Amino acid sequence: MKKLAFSLLTLSCLAASAQALAQPEFDQVEKGRYLATVGDCAACHTANAQKPFAGGVPIKTPFGTLVGANITPDDETGIGKWTYDDFKRAMSEGIGHDGKRLYGAMPFTAYTKVTDEDNRAIWAYLQTLTPVRQQVETNLLPFPFSVRTSLIGWNWLNFDKGEYQPDLSKSAEWNRGAYIVQGLGHCGTCHTPKNIIGGDKNSQFLTGADVENWWAPNITGANHDGIGRWSVQEIKDYLRNGMNRYDFASGPMAEEVKNSSQHWNESDLQAVAVYLKSLKGDDKTPPEPLKADSPQMVTGKAIYFDRCSACHTSSGKGEKNIFPQLADSPLINAQEPISLVRVVLAGSRGVDTPAHPTAPAMPAFAATMTDEQIADVLTYIRNSWGNAAPAVSASDVKKMREKLKD
Repeated sequence: MKKLAFSLLTLSCLAASAQALAQPEFDQVEKGRYLATVGDCAACHTANAQKPFAGGVPIKTPFGTLVGANITPDDETGIGKWTYDDFKRAMSEGIGHDGKRLYGAMPFTAYTKVTDEDNRAIWAYLQTLTPVRQQVETNLLPFPFSVRTSLIGWNWLNFDKGEYQPDLSKSAEWNRGAYIVQGLGHCGTCHTPKNIIGGDKNSQFLTGADVENWWAPNITGANHDGIGRWSVQEIKDYLRNGMNRYDFASGPMAEEVKNSSQHWNESDLQAVAVYLKSLKGDDKTPPEPLKADSPQMVTGKAIYFDRCSACHTSSGKGEKNIFPQLADSPLINAQEPISLVRVVLAGSRGVDTPAHPTAPAMPAFAATMTDEQIADVLTYIRNSWGNAAPAVSASDVKKMREKLKD
């Protein structure tokens, strides 16, 4: 009986020991799964939900099209033959397996800030994915952009290697937010203007940019066209639910909320909101709104009250969690009206989240409104109820209409 008791005790201890040894690895994989979500890796690497991370997502750039790679652990078409060092080098230097240089569409210029610990966790998670045999031709750029050796010069001009270094004068929460925004979250990839060769204009960090015919707005503390008037809670609401009283996520941002930020934990949402609130914006004097009796304003007002006021109200206040506020809105005041023109032409739908399972939607008006009518009504909206922004022209609308046909 004593031998049996001893044997059972020994087996129990061995099982407990095995569990203790396995737990850190399990925790690392789960941490990696979360970090891959924070980094929104699916946005570029999952074209088919049935084949997660098998690549195939087209990424349009001013220089041509790139395609997200297969990053499942398949030996032939994925990263099955990569080592961790290969992965780390791709993340921190933009150089993949066998020395293959990566284009900036893979945002290694931001990922270089990711710590070794976090990279190891992401790598551990990727190793648990089901290998998918799917060949992806990632480089569809025309000559000479297709020549990867040109990236040596591009990197020299646009890339600063190195992990994120905490600002010791700031709180741990602020530094966590900065680490996500500048690094794994790669917010600047969309929201920072680009130079002539596609590199970030870091002196204009997060001040807004054209992304695949959408306007990624200014998310600095600018009051007129940024998020200076948003509270920390309103930033968190937007990231978690895709909406707040000022804006509803659409286009690529709706996808980001769907795939990434709605899944962030509370502390990371708080940290990012605190960091963004700390960023000073360029609060230059806003332009004077167009006079109410100017021809475009008069025509635009008539169209607004005929087509738009039933949802957005006569005062532009909208309806909470149903129709976005147009009055005194940073998005309406954006430097470029790209997103506004696109949404009016093609319509848009927000993202379903647990808090708001039925997202608001905007109908398309391309078939029922002329270029001039859309330009006039947007000009009226951009210069009413506290807004002040340049007029929209019929040619602006025509250009977008043509792009949407492509």
